[in-house]
Amino acid sequence: MDHILPGDPPVAVSLRRSARARRLSLRISGTDGRVTLTLPLRARLGDGLEFLREREPWLRGHLSRAPIAILPTYGTRIPLEGRPVLLCPGEGRIVLDGDRLHLPGGTEGLSGRLAAFLKATARDRIAAACDRHAAALGRPYRKLTLRDTRSRWGSCTSDGDLMFSWRLILAPAPVLDYVVAHEVGHLAEMNHSPAFWALVEGLCPGHDAPREWLRREGAGLHRLRLS
Repeated sequence: MDHILPGDPPVAVSLRRSARARRLSLRISGTDGRVTLTLPLRARLGDGLEFLREREPWLRGHLSRAPIAILPTYGTRIPLEGRPVLLCPGEGRIVLDGDRLHLPGGTEGLSGRLAAFLKATARDRIAAACDRHAAALGRPYRKLTLRDTRSRWGSCTSDGDLMFSWRLILAPAPVLDYVVAHEVGHLAEMNHSPAFWALVEGLCPGHDAPREWLRREGAGLHRLRLS
């Protein structure tokens, strides 16, 4: 459930009840700037909203310094494989022409069409990288899954299941390749030992640069709002 804090601008606040919470708390996500007010199960909603109003100056001060969300609409630029592309009206099918991405249909449903395109493109790029690195390693993977994760860019299970964030398609291609090499490397080394990092370097030479890019810029990939 959301509450709108009035003002200029209005602020959407997600209200969340938690059995583990012992007190009211207000949190701003470091990845996408979403605001969450957490209440203990038995706390009164009125007390929670009063708590929110008391902390409004603190909240707005932090939001003013937070990254600005990207809301997809025609005329907006979004990152795609590390470069900005302009969203433009199109006909028939979605077409990427240089730095312009032409999407058919009106503004209604644009976010969903863009999300489908980005996820399909991400799957193509990530699957190709998985196949290439797994073949080089000589270790097949079992299954590939894409999600919109906030705490990690990829994972590998002991059964050989690989998971990646579809938002990697927004990052430069070497960043996507590094993350895939990292997770595929876990098919052979389920740790972060020197042997593991040597393996990653063999799959993705010069991986330090894309790894540092992800540390520095990765949170910005969550600025694109598709829901």
